[in-house]
Amino acid sequence: MYDNLVNFLHLTAFTLVTWKMLVMWVVVLVLFYLAVFKEFEPLLLVPIAFGALIANLPTQGVVNQAPGPVLAPFDGTVVAWHVRVGDEVTEGMKLATLAPSRSNSRDHPVLVATSHGKLIAISVTEGASVLEGQTLLQIFSNEPGGLYYYLSKGIQWELFPPLIFLGVGALTDFGPLIARPITLLLGGAAQLGVAMTFLGAALLGFNHGEAASIGIIGGADGPTAIFTANKLAPHLLSAIAVAAYSYMSLVPLIQPPIMRLLTTRKERLIRMKSLRPVSKLERLLFAVVVAIVCILLVPAASALIAMLMLGNFLRECGVTDRLVKASQNEIINVITIFLGTSVGMTMTGDAFLRAETLKIIGLGVVAFGISTAGGVLMAKFLNLFLRNDRINPLIGSAGVSAVPMAARVSHVEGQKADSGNYLLMHAMGPNVAGVIGTAVIAGYYIATLGGH
Repeated sequence: MYDNLVNFLHLTAFTLVTWKMLVMWVVVLVLFYLAVFKEFEPLLLVPIAFGALIANLPTQGVVNQAPGPVLAPFDGTVVAWHVRVGDEVTEGMKLATLAPSRSNSRDHPVLVATSHGKLIAISVTEGASVLEGQTLLQIFSNEPGGLYYYLSKGIQWELFPPLIFLGVGALTDFGPLIARPITLLLGGAAQLGVAMTFLGAALLGFNHGEAASIGIIGGADGPTAIFTANKLAPHLLSAIAVAAYSYMSLVPLIQPPIMRLLTTRKERLIRMKSLRPVSKLERLLFAVVVAIVCILLVPAASALIAMLMLGNFLRECGVTDRLVKASQNEIINVITIFLGTSVGMTMTGDAFLRAETLKIIGLGVVAFGISTAGGVLMAKFLNLFLRNDRINPLIGSAGVSAVPMAARVSHVEGQKADSGNYLLMHAMGPNVAGVIGTAVIAGYYIATLGGH
């Protein structure tokens, strides 16, 4: 009886659960609470949380890599090999001990197998220095990788973020920005958080690529944050993505206190003039011209800008209804599920429960706060020169890229001061400008730091 029970337990995965997995279960429960009971961006947080739950269970056939080359996860030195050529490798087996070149810690990370197969070659010797992405060994097997090994390629190969932008472009009305181009400055000012957080992260010891990726959190644009981190700091992708999407979901909690602190009641009561009608030709030209100008300025952001403007052109041309509906519904919904769960799958205990993660989360909220303040203060500054067509500073907070939530928050705060004041469409101007601005600054960072 006892032997049967022991044999049964060996067939289960209960003995493989670690304390880090248990801690991550608590993190998952917090994300579920925010998404389900508080309804903070549930379309994003539910897939992320469920992906994180799967990542912190001893699964089979879900996240294991396809057999092939095993690459160095960072620059460093091979301290010791734990396997030899000809060994049968199983998922979770220790392969090597590595010493990161940037770490001052005496603890050396252990490289473990994420696929099954036979070890057919070791490419470097003990004591050798390796660069991130360098081949360490080769594993051979006829078995394929797990489900999310392939789905996660949508992030690694930069497929999901541009496709999300296609849906955003198809869903968003650019008319308010075209009708009042001055609101472009509000979206630009909201990038202050991105720039300031870059400096703060650098001062905390992050390299420039990592600091740039963390700074993008201040733009409140999850796909752009993922796109940038995948280019410049893939090892921080999980923490950056979770921070970006979490703060996007917390817009209604984070922004209002900052907005009220930086504005007077008189400013919050400002009623803006109705926006002029925008013609179909203007809308179409805007999409084409912005695509050309932005791609020429920052080619590194081409994928994001091109898909954003393609989606908007489909929306405005009036002859592609089926494509618009697909972009607004099926495409963006399916990609959101895959993107969210793929991001969540990167939230393993080993990758997430680090001091760096706490720093990123802290820097993220600072970035978001500064971006919100930057947009509000820019609106107040512009009002010094605007006599008859003043801007309600509350719409400046919509300069972050959280479309359309940030615009709705501006509208709600305006109605708290004056129930007859309708700021939603006015706030969409800086909101759209923020999407474009964050993509442009991300492209600039990638172009200037991608080779370092």
